[in-house]
Amino acid sequence: MRASADPDLVAQPLWHARHRGEHRRRFLQAWDMLAGAAADAVALALPVECVCCGKEDLALCFGCERRLRMLTRHPFRAESSAPALMDTDGSVILPVVAAGIYREELSQSILAFKRHGQGQLRRVLSKILMEALAAACGGTEGMVLVPVPTSGSAYRKRGFSPVHLLLPRTGRSGSGCHAECVDALRKVTNPGTGAGLAGGQKGLGRGDRSRRVRGSMRTARGARGRSLRGRQCIIVDDVLTTGATLAEAARAVHDAGGIVLGAVVLAATRPPDAVSASGPLRAPGGGLGIS
Repeated sequence: MRASADPDLVAQPLWHARHRGEHRRRFLQAWDMLAGAAADAVALALPVECVCCGKEDLALCFGCERRLRMLTRHPFRAESSAPALMDTDGSVILPVVAAGIYREELSQSILAFKRHGQGQLRRVLSKILMEALAAACGGTEGMVLVPVPTSGSAYRKRGFSPVHLLLPRTGRSGSGCHAECVDALRKVTNPGTGAGLAGGQKGLGRGDRSRRVRGSMRTARGARGRSLRGRQCIIVDDVLTTGATLAEAARAVHDAGGIVLGAVVLAATRPPDAVSASGPLRAPGGGLGIS
């Protein structure tokens, strides 16, 4: 009896080896060729590396983008880990929905975006923020998204405000959150310290952060400031730490007549003993809505 041929030595049908560029229609073939040539040209002219793993040619490689999406697939209520947002009796002062925990690919992507403003990271992070907003809003319409402003020194250094760059996409259909973005907050000199926020807050404790940001925000003069009066508002920021910045932003919006429903952030830093591996945190009612 003739022995069967080794399957590893048998040529496979051509369809097994078909690539994405092998379309039947010529215009699709031409489109793939042009897209590939453009990507190669960009990679040669502006070489980049994945901000997470260092792989060449992409600011965020496909594998790291997939892991980033996995880290943010379950937005959760995060105010319980922010002391400034919880009252002494355990009641919630300001509810917050976070897209994910500030770690691994999420923290690396946020840091790289804030420092360099890379276009691909903007696309991915904007989509993640939209999903967190959708989880928070629950389809409610007519709300106002109020971004937390960056300090003047940070803006001069970066040339942009990270949160403001991510928000214009949130009004698109399909995001689950149909809201207007209003740039109504401004940073001002902190009357308690006699200085602005140029030094940043990294490394500061809860008390120092609260004192540093107290009275540091106000609403813009004119129509933008008045546009918040009587309207339901959601504060938007990039990273939640102690909650002092969000609390100050909420105070400024409230003073301007806005109705603060809560806040949404890209990521929340949480104490190691508070990190739960059992899944997303839920509000008392089982949902994530802050409206």
